[in-house]
Amino acid sequence: MQVKTAAISCNKDGAMALETALAPLFPFPQLPAIPLVDGSGLFPVRRIFCVGRNYAAHAAEMGDEVDREAPFYFTKSVFALHPGGGMLPYACGTGDYHHEVELVVALGRAGFRVPVAQAGALVCGHAVGLDMTRRDLQALAKDRRRPWDVAKDVEHSAVIGPITPAGDWAGPENRRISLSVNGVVRQAAPLSDMVWSIPELIADLSRYYHLQPGDLIYTGTPAGVGAVQPGDRLRAEVEGLEPLELVIGPLPE
Repeated sequence: MQVKTAAISCNKDGAMALETALAPLFPFPQLPAIPLVDGSGLFPVRRIFCVGRNYAAHAAEMGDEVDREAPFYFTKSVFALHPGGGMLPYACGTGDYHHEVELVVALGRAGFRVPVAQAGALVCGHAVGLDMTRRDLQALAKDRRRPWDVAKDVEHSAVIGPITPAGDWAGPENRRISLSVNGVVRQAAPLSDMVWSIPELIADLSRYYHLQPGDLIYTGTPAGVGAVQPGDRLRAEVEGLEPLELVIGPLPE
């Protein structure tokens, strides 16, 4: 493939710009999108933010404490997204792959330094999600005080069901979140157990990022996380939202 050459110049503001377009060396990747539950449209995904230790009982089972001064976050690439159920590949490079069921918030409006009282206006929908984790690699990273990227930003690890528009779900009040493996409940808690509410998370996150339509926020997982094995059948639920059902695939060769 022939690549066009381009000259670089500076505009009046001193910013560099390409005077001619360059041909891509390979096709641009297609960004993922999630269907709305009623089939009326698609939600293009821009970024994935995940909240750590947002349930005190889960933090305790991991040997940690909740930082009640402020939430903390990690991110996943949009290419880690796995829309829908079906077969979920078992991740390579791990022998301890864990499930973490989560409520996912989908943003439909931009916001920066948003007050808590106005944060809800950014939400366009909610979905059930799973933050799949290479737990052995996360434990190793913690021991060595290294980032969690290899443990968390895993291919197919940001599982998400169809999005229910915000106006079609009354919200997390008096709702429960749960996950079962092969029909046995492993995780179950009221969403009121979240240390930081959805508006608080959005407001805090908007201090560090210019939030945009297409951003997803995985809001944390309750206690009961555990390992999955090939052939396991998972069902993830948040009351009032479309559940997720999937089967764990074989070990990678």
